[in-house]
Amino acid sequence: MSRVAAEVEAALEDLLPLTEGAERRVIEAMRYGCLGGGKRMRAFLVMEGARLFNVDRRCAARVGAALEMVHAYSLVHDDLPAMDDDDLRRGKPSCHKAFDEATAILAGDALQTRAFEVLAEADTHSNPEARCELVAALALAAGARGMVGGQMIDMVAEGQVLTAEEITRLQALKTGRLIQFGAEAGAILGRAGPAQRHALAAYGRDLGAAFQIADDVLDQEGTAAELGKTAGKDLAAGKATMVSVLGVARARAQAEMLAAQAARHLESFGAKAGLLRELAAYVVTRRN
Repeated sequence: MSRVAAEVEAALEDLLPLTEGAERRVIEAMRYGCLGGGKRMRAFLVMEGARLFNVDRRCAARVGAALEMVHAYSLVHDDLPAMDDDDLRRGKPSCHKAFDEATAILAGDALQTRAFEVLAEADTHSNPEARCELVAALALAAGARGMVGGQMIDMVAEGQVLTAEEITRLQALKTGRLIQFGAEAGAILGRAGPAQRHALAAYGRDLGAAFQIADDVLDQEGTAAELGKTAGKDLAAGKATMVSVLGVARARAQAEMLAAQAARHLESFGAKAGLLRELAAYVVTRRN
């Protein structure tokens, strides 16, 4: 993951160059929100999925960088006072604290649009059909039927009691869809057949569910120093999580079951998918 993170970081540096014009401040904020932080797990999924089909690593890194831009934009906006109102992200002041609210909003907007620009560029894939599929798949994952829709449900549900099924849907949209795209993107880049693409999408779906439940457990048990963000905020805000419904022990068991289920979707890829299997185990044992 560290090696892939370095590759993707280099791609992000190239794709987000500073300028000398009056717009420099928003680009600085984009870079602040996107560079130098995070595990790059979503990009790792892209890179490892692409490796299954012998895709050029430079092309895969561009897609991984685009996905990280969308993820970073969501975090920049999520931290705003109108949303989760958090002052800390990845161990440093949130974007709106380091700059200001208006600049953070614009930086998030620009990261999102830059991501789709990157996917549409010829350097990402020589086949325009592949580029169109990447754009459509990420748009679906990030929009009202994906991440944004999940965030809306999360905000509406604050203080309410949701069932486990309702929380599963909320988390599948808010967190899971981008992770599922990361897993599926390698198959799109590799022009894989429907069965292989479906297997990676199913892996990403279950991995995303396991990741979010593990995140809920960490929010309750972890410290701000470990997490790089404010601990205990979900509980304090009355957010609906699997921990609030099942308790810590049962939620952790559910995450472990989903991680094992995710790994089983990779059986057809054999030993080549070893790192993706290891990632499934990692997401439920990590401490940040």
